[in-house]
Amino acid sequence: MPQTSLTYRTIVRVAAAAVPLFSLATPGTRAGHRGRRGAERGLSDWARRERDPARPLAWFHASSVGEGLQAESVIEALRALQPHLQFAFTHFSPSAEPLARRLRVDVSAYAPYDLPADIDAVLESLRPDLLVFSKLDLWPELATRAAARGVCVAIVAGTVSAGSGRLRWPACRILAPGYASVAAAGAIAEPDAERLIRLGVPRPAVRVLGDPRFDSVVARVRAIAADDPLLRFGQGAPTMVAGSTWPGDESALMAAFAAIRAGRPDARLIVVPHEPTPGHLAGLEALAARTGLPRPVRLSEATGPVPLLAVDRVGVLAALYGAGSMAHVGGG
Repeated sequence: MPQTSLTYRTIVRVAAAAVPLFSLATPGTRAGHRGRRGAERGLSDWARRERDPARPLAWFHASSVGEGLQAESVIEALRALQPHLQFAFTHFSPSAEPLARRLRVDVSAYAPYDLPADIDAVLESLRPDLLVFSKLDLWPELATRAAARGVCVAIVAGTVSAGSGRLRWPACRILAPGYASVAAAGAIAEPDAERLIRLGVPRPAVRVLGDPRFDSVVARVRAIAADDPLLRFGQGAPTMVAGSTWPGDESALMAAFAAIRAGRPDARLIVVPHEPTPGHLAGLEALAARTGLPRPVRLSEATGPVPLLAVDRVGVLAALYGAGSMAHVGGG
């Protein structure tokens, strides 16, 4: 059975010890560190109270919101096929917390750091039968130790970009035991399948199955009511909805929006940051001022359509896209 190397364990231990230093300046990092430090205890407490040994448990892990949405459609499909299962969901990014709270799972939490003692404690508590990583956020210690216990390790929505650092030495060698532990992998496309195999996933375990995020998006769109109050923010004027934006997106968008407003003063822009932290929103307001645009109105304060709307909460992007006449997807 594959095992992680001393090199990998040393890197993770050093990284986990260094996180508190970085978290002093980054609220998101601080929140994630807090969540991961308490993850083992929270999952173990749930297991003592509610883990039913007569029911198999499927543990899904996703890094952030996008990967969580990909996992969500698989969770729902698996629940329909196997309604007797219990489900656990873990994530890495603080931005996935709202998604984790609304998922139809039995327990959700941050994933613990990929350290042997923490991983063993969670596996002993949850006793999963299936461990599913969404997209590419596979943790080698978790994968190898789960496989050693007889847990079926899988990947859904497997995606590996041609430029992924995981494919280069020494990362590929350090991470290889985790990928070698995978018993089933659903890749989005053929190139992703070939790269998963290069990472170490056994070739017979890999199949091309497409992107389950499409199923999740279709379901969410169908669930948006025609009278959803968020739709009013795009009524009566041409409106661009910029979703999951980062500062680089916003610099280009604000400059373009200022130019457009010179000829179309009724135009509107709705900005939905990927991480709507207080610092990010303050930076957005400063950028608008430098560009000569009206001060952004935050969604929590808005009572109706405004020229520039800054969304200060998560979980509303699908409905807001429906309010727009055009869209920009951030991070591209």
